[in-house]
Amino acid sequence: MDSSDEDGSESLQDIFTDPWRPPTPEATFARYLSHKNENVSKDSPSEVAIRLVGSHPLWGHYLWNASVAVAEYLESNRDSVRGRFVLELGAGGGLPGIVSAQIGAEMVVLTDYPDRELIDNLTYNVDHNVSPTGRTKVDVMGYVWGHKVDDLLAVLPSTRKSWRLFDLIILSDLVFNHSQHDALLRTCELCLTPLPGHVQEPPSNQPAPCVLVFYSHHRPHLAHRDLDFFNKARSQGWVCEKIVNRKFPPMFPDDPGDEEVRSTVHGWRLVRGLSEA
Repeated sequence: MDSSDEDGSESLQDIFTDPWRPPTPEATFARYLSHKNENVSKDSPSEVAIRLVGSHPLWGHYLWNASVAVAEYLESNRDSVRGRFVLELGAGGGLPGIVSAQIGAEMVVLTDYPDRELIDNLTYNVDHNVSPTGRTKVDVMGYVWGHKVDDLLAVLPSTRKSWRLFDLIILSDLVFNHSQHDALLRTCELCLTPLPGHVQEPPSNQPAPCVLVFYSHHRPHLAHRDLDFFNKARSQGWVCEKIVNRKFPPMFPDDPGDEEVRSTVHGWRLVRGLSEA
């Protein structure tokens, strides 16, 4: 009999009998440099420091090339963000949503799977990259794609017009989740402001409400399944337009498959098709 039996105490190894596992890696930081122009205040942030969880099964420990491409696109097309309600799904570190807040979005809602580690990290990034004034216009919450959207819409200003929902929805490197295509499209359908031509339509002088879908083919042999997202979208009445094609260093250099394919970020804009009513 060992000493722990003799004195009635138990060691941690006695209580927790699972095999030893290495500690979770510490969080890392990735930095994004803002692309300023002559119309941007000199006081606006020049850098966004994104904290990434040390490791996570939902891939929240990477700053994906697609998110950088979205952020740069938004900075180059500020009218698509300024004064608008922005929703980011599967935000991870939250770079596109944070940049949206910095460049003048009226309201930003950043979401990811309702896992405490992911949501706490996302909140940290907002708190450390958005000004105190801007912070009042940013909300962070857990959300499962395809589920009810009442909580997402509830955070929008109560003074908004009844027809107005989110004007811009961001999907950054999500279409590789092939089983979730229908769920993602359902959430977009329920959350996007209707186009002119619908009942109680928004003003026609505003940029059309849209969904930005940016991604890379991380598994080239499954590229056709990534693209099924757009086939499903078209079958549901969405109009899909390719707007970006950019090369980056590959996320995973040692992965199999054509490196040229894996290093390319594709960006699409989706808008609702006009009703015939």
